[in-house]
Amino acid sequence: MLQSLHVKNLSLMEETEVEFGEGLNILTGETGAGKSLLIGSISLALGGKFEKEMLRKGAESALVELVFSGENPKVREKLLEMELEPQEDDLVILSRKMQVGKNICKINGETVTARQVKELAEVLIDIHGQHEHQSLLNKKKHMEILDSYCGEEFDVIACRVEQEYFACRELRQKLTEETLDEEAKAREQSLAEFEYKEIEEANIVPGEDERLEQRYRLMSNSRKITGSLSESYQLTGNEGEGAGSALSRALRAIRSVSSYDSRLEELEGQLTEIDNLLADYNRDVAGYLEDCEFDEREFNETEERLNTLNRLKEKYGNTLEKVLEYKESRSQLLEKLADYDAYMSRLKDDLAEAEERLRTACEKLSAVRQKNASGLEQQLKEALINLNFLSVEFEIAVRPEQTITAKGYDEVEFMISTNPGEPLKSLGQVASGGELSRVMLAIKTVLAERDDIDTLIFDEIDAGISGRTAWKVSEQLDTLGHAHQVICITHLPQIAAMADRHFCIEKSNRGDNTITDIHVMEEEESLGELARLLGSDALTEAALSNAREMRTQALKHKEAE
Repeated sequence: MLQSLHVKNLSLMEETEVEFGEGLNILTGETGAGKSLLIGSISLALGGKFEKEMLRKGAESALVELVFSGENPKVREKLLEMELEPQEDDLVILSRKMQVGKNICKINGETVTARQVKELAEVLIDIHGQHEHQSLLNKKKHMEILDSYCGEEFDVIACRVEQEYFACRELRQKLTEETLDEEAKAREQSLAEFEYKEIEEANIVPGEDERLEQRYRLMSNSRKITGSLSESYQLTGNEGEGAGSALSRALRAIRSVSSYDSRLEELEGQLTEIDNLLADYNRDVAGYLEDCEFDEREFNETEERLNTLNRLKEKYGNTLEKVLEYKESRSQLLEKLADYDAYMSRLKDDLAEAEERLRTACEKLSAVRQKNASGLEQQLKEALINLNFLSVEFEIAVRPEQTITAKGYDEVEFMISTNPGEPLKSLGQVASGGELSRVMLAIKTVLAERDDIDTLIFDEIDAGISGRTAWKVSEQLDTLGHAHQVICITHLPQIAAMADRHFCIEKSNRGDNTITDIHVMEEEESLGELARLLGSDALTEAALSNAREMRTQALKHKEAE
């Protein structure tokens, strides 16, 4: 669950620390006090979009930090999957430092990407925004909800459908690209034959170009190399004033006296070693000079061969290996064109088989959807009745369509009737804003049990409701709070009265600055806030009495469960 939230320099919040509890956490406050800003800060920590206008006036950066308890095995599994070390106390700390043009996200102190934060957030928390229920007007959302309910069996088949769909699309594209008329086929064949023959006649040997380039450089610079080596040979040789001749004379001189002293023998040994090294050098130079004797014919042949290989590399690949690969591709193309009709027939057969596999996978996927639709229908109907839809009928229609997509061939639509005798109609045709909000709460309640997410956040789930319906919503939130941590922003006293932990968000002036702050309320202060929500300008005894009565009713519900 979400243990704490720390916000610094974000909009009207200078620095705020909130410690949430188990069960139902309720946030209330005057309109404009910054209730949604608090939930928005949580969204920012989880990778939401940051705008420079969100930065508090005069501040260079903003910070949001969330601390979760990570006892949920799925959280630990996700951390390990992301190659992030869980902490010994099972805490998960998410932080985000925001500056204009720069953001730093961290998980347990390790810098990560926004994508990684969002990936982890999927198993930590579920946020229901103010207008999210409007997404129920889109039938694509209905399929998304049903699919998320279906579980692992569905996920395996859905993955197969997606793979088969893209396999079919690739084969259709290949069939379109490779369909040729006789004239185009003849052109392709002629070009492929020419290219294959050109490479074949070159008799390419891999690595040949590198050896020839080295030989060519040697031959191109042979005159300079020969002149320099000859001069070196003369200077170090045994003729005339060469170093070899001088060294021989020096060696004879020291040998004439080396027998008189052991140290002279050591000196003689050193000079002998030098003489041997110089002799080896001269032999190597002489051998190299012999190898440098190139004739004009060899030079021209090497140059011509290199030109041929380089031209082929320019046309068919940057290396000889790539040129040979291209030759193989031309061979395969010629083989295909030689029996073109049979090749196209095989391609069509492959497509037909792939389409059959796709349709079979779609049928299995549809069967799983329909099986789970009946279970979800029943659970949602029960949840809607608990939310004061007393005569509700609810159905999830799963209809096969002709068009197949990567998600199968089904169209999913939520159908509802809220009055006795009325036919089932599409959710968007019947439900009002308040009804949509309750339907979304019912969906979140059912899916939360299936997804096993610890923390659920509702930003004004009470839009468009009042009276008895508001009580029913509060009771449903309380029931949900027994299995999950629920954080809810509300302006209705019926929902606030059900709080296990009640927070007040206030806006105040400090000098020239406006500050939004939040604090947890004790019982008496909470009763005063309930009285305000009931519409009382002054905390009269009558207003407080109404607030106490509402709180007592809420506590009786809690005790009864």
